Amino acid sequence: MRTVLVTGSEGFIGKNLIVRLQELDNVVIKSFDKEDNIETLKKFLRESDFIFHLAGVNRPENLEEFEKVNVGLTKTLIELLEEIDRRISVVITSSIQAELDNLYGKSKKMAEDELIKYAKKNSVPVYIYRLPNVFGKWSRPNYNSVVSTFCYNISHNLDITISDPKKELELVYIDDVVEEFVKLLLRKGSNFKEYFYSINKTFKITLKELADKIYQIRDMRKTLIVPDLSDNFMRYLHSTYLTYLDENDFSYNMDLKKDSRGNFIELIKSKTFGQVSVSRSRKGIIRGNHYHNTKNEKFCVIKGKAVIKLRNILDDKIIPYYVSDKKIEIVDIPPGYTHSIENLTEGDGEMILLIWANEIFDPKNPDTYYCEV
Repeated sequence: MRTVLVTGSEGFIGKNLIVRLQELDNVVIKSFDKEDNIETLKKFLRESDFIFHLAGVNRPENLEEFEKVNVGLTKTLIELLEEIDRRISVVITSSIQAELDNLYGKSKKMAEDELIKYAKKNSVPVYIYRLPNVFGKWSRPNYNSVVSTFCYNISHNLDITISDPKKELELVYIDDVVEEFVKLLLRKGSNFKEYFYSINKTFKITLKELADKIYQIRDMRKTLIVPDLSDNFMRYLHSTYLTYLDENDFSYNMDLKKDSRGNFIELIKSKTFGQVSVSRSRKGIIRGNHYHNTKNEKFCVIKGKAVIKLRNILDDKIIPYYVSDKKIEIVDIPPGYTHSIENLTEGDGEMILLIWANEIFDPKNPDTYYCEV
């Protein structure tokens, strides 16, 4: 059983780390934040065997808080450890700005120095992470990260300000940070020689590129085009953006195309995996009677009963597939096969068909040619 103290537990990284630690077996969590007092901190230090020191400020109302919190709390933590004669490993979140000549960077550097002195004096390992800009869920707009600010403003149709479009950022995703910390907690053995550590997976992007990607994510509701989620950064950015939507803005309307046969809805599109659509057909309706030269599709009846008929356009053999929601199956529609689907549902029941196509429908080049099965 490990007992872990997390300072700054109500902060961006703290919240994410605590949620992840709660998912582990045999870990007890002690949470310390700015509302708690020093006696509480001392009590938790007596009970803990590992410390994640995440407390800090980066945009205080009073500049004196840089030294008071970033340096002062670190000194207090070390003094309390020595007072109660505990030698505990400490992970501290510093910043790449510790190398810069500004108040925030200087305060982070001073906190690092205090921790290194503690490590040398007591022969205990410490782990200093000079993190770049961290982004992900629960990051505060206009405080923690430009990513959170852009995501919030764009999702709320507010303007964003880009002072230098070509300015390059180095970003790291919150889950990658948290997983690194968990591995550190669970690993066996300690390194007394090293003090500085880093997250290997980071991303570099300009402010303009970042804004463009977030606008692309926002516009998915209009274009239905899903970005390339095989790209880790885009996948992380998409997940992050969704967390800034208002709770009454999770849903959005779709363009429902109706005619005498039923209706048709395009759901999602992608330049890499094609598109997914749904059609609803009334009793006795036959759809299709066309073929494609390159486009291919997959049909799946998810409600009702139907017959899917296919015929190679070079011969007369008709191939029927009787399908229904009683046995969910997918029928491949190869190129060069004219095909149709007829609703055979009993009574006046409708038939609902889920359709995947390997490419986005292009009205200028539909690759769809009428041909009776």
